[in-house]
Amino acid sequence: GTLQQFVDDFFRSVLCSNATVPPAVKYFFDFLDEQALRHDNVDEETLHIWKTNSLPLRYWVNILRNPHFIFDVHVTEVVDASLHVISQTFMDACTKTEHKLSRESPSNKLLYAKEISTYKKMVDDYYKGIRQMVPVSDQDMNTHLAEVSRQHTDKLNTQVALHQLYQYASKYYDVIIQSLDEDPAAQNKQLTLRLQQIAAALENKVTDL
Repeated sequence: GTLQQFVDDFFRSVLCSNATVPPAVKYFFDFLDEQALRHDNVDEETLHIWKTNSLPLRYWVNILRNPHFIFDVHVTEVVDASLHVISQTFMDACTKTEHKLSRESPSNKLLYAKEISTYKKMVDDYYKGIRQMVPVSDQDMNTHLAEVSRQHTDKLNTQVALHQLYQYASKYYDVIIQSLDEDPAAQNKQLTLRLQQIAAALENKVTDL
């Protein structure tokens, strides 16, 4: 009861599809919507899962469970246990599955049994709100990323980030090359050639050069 107002405030601040939604979130969610349309077998529940895995679970739950990632705080065992309950509730709110409660149900499901339906609706409304926002163009997205990059130029090691990205790309190199070859936008920007040039420079991969 003491924490309830803070938990509600957290849900409202995170699941608020107004002008504070970052352009990258709108841009990426629209991309997921487009992919769902391209593949006829993608239903609304699967699309919901895509969005849930990309932002609420990947980002917000991680911060909920590990506040010391962004704040200079010491998390005691008691606080950690409480955050675990809240983060699990947040995860449940992002799922379409309905859980039947019993005496054996986990404590977090029993504690938030009354609120979970409200939280689930907040998640649905959040996704719907973002879908109804004005689309972010490629040009606007590039401008936004350039500004973010400018603001953090001295704070990030871009070489390390690029190396980690390439390690992932190298693991799925053939699949990525094939996908780039089949994508009109990638063809216009010659992304296949660029990736091949990087591979040739870093690993002497056999390319079409």
